Amino acid sequence: MNMFNEIQILISGMLCGLILFQSIFVAPTVFKELAEDQRPIILRSLFPKLFKSITLLGFIFLILSSKTGSGYLIGSFTLLSGIICHAMIGATNEAKDKGNDRLFKILHSVSVLLTISVLLTNLLWIFIV
Repeated sequence: MNMFNEIQILISGMLCGLILFQSIFVAPTVFKELAEDQRPIILRSLFPKLFKSITLLGFIFLILSSKTGSGYLIGSFTLLSGIICHAMIGATNEAKDKGNDRLFKILHSVSVLLTISVLLTNLLWIFIV
């Protein structure tokens, strides 16, 4: 195992930690402890930061990868997922604000599925390397 693989494992661990912390601690606390009118303030501040972090870590991961192999695929997937999730924030917020529940559910579901996929691919990659 080379130094780049070790840094990639660290990055995958950071990604998994960020996603799990957001999912296990932050989101449930926001929905349990805050009034409904206060939730958007926190959520609209945190999720862009989460998706920017995923994008940045995916970019660094990708740079450390060779042009082939599982590391390249994981880095590319992580980077693109972060970009897509971040790009959907405006439309997701607008759908929620306008009461377009169908569109909100679709956009939110895509965001959740991509984020879970990033979590699982990075977690599995740690054990494959």
